[in-house]
Amino acid sequence: MEKDQVMIHVRFAPNGTVTEIGERPGALSAQAWFNLLTSSTRDNYETLSGGRALFRLSRAQVDELKSSAAA
Repeated sequence: MEKDQVMIHVRFAPNGTVTEIGERPGALSAQAWFNLLTSSTRDNYETLSGGRALFRLSRAQVDELKSSAAA
């Protein structure tokens, strides 16, 4: 794994809504942060078992997305 890579963990409720997600800016709900990540990234999402998922992004990408969310 690259040194500057960030893994953002996601947990889903049984109905498919996001209940927990890492690196979330305070201005966004968990679902809104997930929506921004999925619409702004490609090939960085991995579905896991048990209602979980994972985004693998560079630190620069995460910081840029957080900045755009704050604007």
